[in-house]
Amino acid sequence: MVTDGPASTDDEVLGKAYDARLMRRLLQFMYPHRVSIGRAFAAIVGLSVLQLAPPYLTKIAIDAHIATGELDGLDGLAMVFVVVLVLSYVLEYVQTYTLQVTGQRIIFDLRMRINAHLQRLDLSFYDRNPVGRLMTRVTTDVDTLNELFASGVVSVFRDIFMLIGIAVVLFIMDWRLAIVALSVLPLIALVTQWFRTHARESYRQVRGLIAQINAFLQENITGMSTVQLFRREARQFEQFDGINTAHRDATVASIFYYAVFYPAIEVLGALAVAAILWFGGAWTLQGSLELGSLVAFVLYSQRFFRPISDLSEKFNILQSAMASSERIFALLDTPVAIESPPPALAASPEGPGHIRFEHVWFAYRDEHYVLEDVTFEVAPGQRVGIVGATGAGKTTLINLLMRFYEVSRGRITIDGVDIRNMPLSALRSRFGLVLQDVYLFSGTVSDNVRLGNDQISDEDVGRAVAGVHADHFIDALPDGLSSPVAERGATFSTGQRQLLSFARALAYQPDVLVLDEATSSVDTETEQLIQDALHVLMADRTTIAIAHRLSTVQDMDTILLFHKARLREQGSHQELLVQRGLYHTLYQLQYQEQEAGPVVAESAEAV
Repeated sequence: MVTDGPASTDDEVLGKAYDARLMRRLLQFMYPHRVSIGRAFAAIVGLSVLQLAPPYLTKIAIDAHIATGELDGLDGLAMVFVVVLVLSYVLEYVQTYTLQVTGQRIIFDLRMRINAHLQRLDLSFYDRNPVGRLMTRVTTDVDTLNELFASGVVSVFRDIFMLIGIAVVLFIMDWRLAIVALSVLPLIALVTQWFRTHARESYRQVRGLIAQINAFLQENITGMSTVQLFRREARQFEQFDGINTAHRDATVASIFYYAVFYPAIEVLGALAVAAILWFGGAWTLQGSLELGSLVAFVLYSQRFFRPISDLSEKFNILQSAMASSERIFALLDTPVAIESPPPALAASPEGPGHIRFEHVWFAYRDEHYVLEDVTFEVAPGQRVGIVGATGAGKTTLINLLMRFYEVSRGRITIDGVDIRNMPLSALRSRFGLVLQDVYLFSGTVSDNVRLGNDQISDEDVGRAVAGVHADHFIDALPDGLSSPVAERGATFSTGQRQLLSFARALAYQPDVLVLDEATSSVDTETEQLIQDALHVLMADRTTIAIAHRLSTVQDMDTILLFHKARLREQGSHQELLVQRGLYHTLYQLQYQEQEAGPVVAESAEAV
C-alpha cells in the first residue's frame, strides 16, 4: 500500500536494476499490443542483418574488384549497397514509428488504469497521501515507463543482435584479428561499470532534488498570499536558492560522468582500430590477410562499440523504470476499501427515503471515536438541522451517509436497507451535496452546474441558477452561463462559488438535499436570498443542514445537537430552548456574539 508522508523519500530510491516480477506485470500491458511489437521486433532483426552488410560489401568491392582491377560487376555491387541502405531506412522508420506509437498506446492504457483506480479509492486514502505525490505517479513515473516501452525493452535487442552479429562475422573473417579487435572489451567493461555506479547515484540525487523543487514551488505558489502578507519573500527565495543550487550541482555532477563515459568509449574504440591497423596491416603486407578484410574489420569495429554505449544508457532507463513501476504498482495494488456490493447481493430501495442511523460508531484512526453510539432518523420530506461545536462529528455524519467512509460499528439504512448493500452510484445519486469548501472545475459556468450530465438541459441549468438567485451575478458576466471559470473558480467570490455549488446540487433534483455549512461564508444579503429560495426548494424534499450559526436552522423541523462525539439533544428550536440545555446555552452565546464580537464567539465554539 502507498503510505507516502512528508518524510517519505521513495522518489529518491531507484531500487533494483531489474525485477522479474515487475517486468512480468509490465509485459501484461504490452500483451494487447503484441502484433505491433512483433512488427517492430521483425524490423529490428531485419535491420540488424542489413547493417552487417555494408562493411562486407566494401570488403568484396576491394578484394574482388578494386585490388584486382576487375571493374565488371562493381556497378552491380554498388546497386546492392544502395538497396541495403534504402531497406535499412525503411526498417528503421518502421521500427521507430511502431515503437513510439505503441509506447504511447501502452502509456495511455496505464494512465487510464491508474485514473480509474484513483476514482475508486476511498477518501481515507487521500487523507494519507499528498496530492502532489499522486500526481507524480500519473505523470513523471508513467513518462519514465514510456521511455522503457518506446526505446528500451524492445530496441535493446537491436544492440544485442548487432554485437553478436558483428562478433560472429569478425571471427568468420579472421579469428586472429577478431581477438585483437575485441581485446579492449575488459577495459570497456570496467569503464561501463564505473559509469553505471556513479550515474545511478547521480540520477538518484537529481531525481530527489527535482521532487523537492516541485514540492517547494507547489506549496509556496499556493500560499503566495501568506508569503507576501508576512513578507517572507526573501526567506522563501533563500530556501529555493539552496534547493536549486543543490539540483544544479547534482546535474553538473551527472554531466561529468556522461562527459567522461562516452569519450572513453570512443577512445577505447579508437585503440581497437589502431590495434587492428597495427596487426592487420602487418598481416596484410605478409599476405596472410586481404586488404578488403582489413578495411571491413575497421568498419565493423566502429559499429561494434556504439551499441555498448547505447546499452549502458538503456540500463539507466531500465533501472529508473523499475523504480517507477514499483511505485505505480504499489498504487494500483492499494485495496479499494469501499465498493459496491456484488450484483447478486445489491439492493436499491424504492421507498421515499427514510434514513436511520442505528447505534453508529466511527473513528478515523484506531479507537479515537468521533461518533459514539449515534441513533436518530430522518423521515421523508423532513428538514433536519445539525449543530454543534467544531469537531463534534457533524460533517462525519454526512461522510458516512454518502459512504465516503465506512462505519466502525452500527449501521445506516435507507428505507430499511443497509447502505453497504446499495450500489454506490444508486446511493449517492439520491443526494445533492453543498459543501462549505466549494470546488469549481475549469470550464464554463454551465459546465460546473451540470458536471457533464447530458440529461440536464440548458433550461434545467437556467432554472437551477435562478432558483438560488445566482442569476443575479451570472447575468452580469460577459457570456452568462457560457462564461469561463478559472481554476478552482478563482475569479468568483466565496459567496458566488457557494451559489454555483448550490445550483449544481439542485440541477440534479436529488431526493435528499444536504447542506454542510452552505451559508457560512456568504454575506447577509446573499444568505437571505438562499434562505428565501430554500423555503420553496425544500418543499417535498428531505433536507439535512449542518450549520454553525443557529439562525440558519431555526425553522427546521428537527435540530440535532452534537457534543463531544455524541448526540446530546434533539427537537425543534422552541423545544430545545425550553429544555434550557446545551442548545439554550449555545443560542445565548451566539445571540450575545452579535453584540459583543469575536471573544464571545470563541466561547460559543468551545461549547
